[in-house]
Amino acid sequence: MAASPLSSVSGPSNGPLIGSAGAIVLLAWALLAGPTFWDFLGGTWSSYSQGHEPLLLAVSLCLLWRSRPALASLPDHRASWGVGIALLLGLLFYAFGRTQEFIRIELVSLWWVSLCLVWAVKGVAALRRTWFIWLFALFMIPLPFALVLTLTAPLKAAVSALATWVLGAVGYPIGRTGVVITVGQYQLLVAEACAGLHSMFILEAMGLLYSHLVQRGAWWRNGLLALSAIPVAFLANVIRVMVLVVVTYHLGDAVGQGFVHHFAGVLLFAVALALMAGVDTLLGLVWPDPVGSRL
Repeated sequence: MAASPLSSVSGPSNGPLIGSAGAIVLLAWALLAGPTFWDFLGGTWSSYSQGHEPLLLAVSLCLLWRSRPALASLPDHRASWGVGIALLLGLLFYAFGRTQEFIRIELVSLWWVSLCLVWAVKGVAALRRTWFIWLFALFMIPLPFALVLTLTAPLKAAVSALATWVLGAVGYPIGRTGVVITVGQYQLLVAEACAGLHSMFILEAMGLLYSHLVQRGAWWRNGLLALSAIPVAFLANVIRVMVLVVVTYHLGDAVGQGFVHHFAGVLLFAVALALMAGVDTLLGLVWPDPVGSRL
């Protein structure tokens, strides 16, 4: 009885996700990414960092780790010329960004190289399985300064106006000139970090993460939940500014601009996630999940 020839198409991998060759590739990626993250988070380009990038990086890595069994079950993929060209272009752009000190090009190129490595090892199916991780990781890249400058001013003005109106309605002696809030004897400047585009950017990322993790039964409900992250981020910023104003009025400027000011950043995320959960609950009352749908 003649032996049948080996199939040229690989079956599902029953072993570890990466072998020795994969470990070498992973080490090479770490050597590439290490200097970039070091400079961005605590070195030369730390001024571009908003402080939330380590959290987003940790979440992205955790999500990728959670996807490990699903990726391991996919058949091994033979990298095509297209993958090789895409990877080479990413490395070239990374080298350009690194040598010419363009941090955004460097970060985008590193993101692209990471995506291409997964593509090369497990194919397009792996990108479909991990699409949210790549979308979420993009929130680590700082926004262009021109965009921030254009959009931040109206955002700060809107947050300042709403916070002032609410506190004035409950009896606080408060006024506003532009983005400067006067309460009692104190004046507070609503800075970009407190109510600008960057904070809304990270809150939108957290909202998308929440909608991804709960995975409601209907796709349109997931979509509405993701879209609600935008007004939720705005309201969370308003609440943060209101807390700082009230603390400053009652306890003084030293307290308001000290520990409480930094703690308000943590409060911002807690409030945003609580609001997302509230929106999710309201959507569930109007359009409940089908019986048997997973959370």
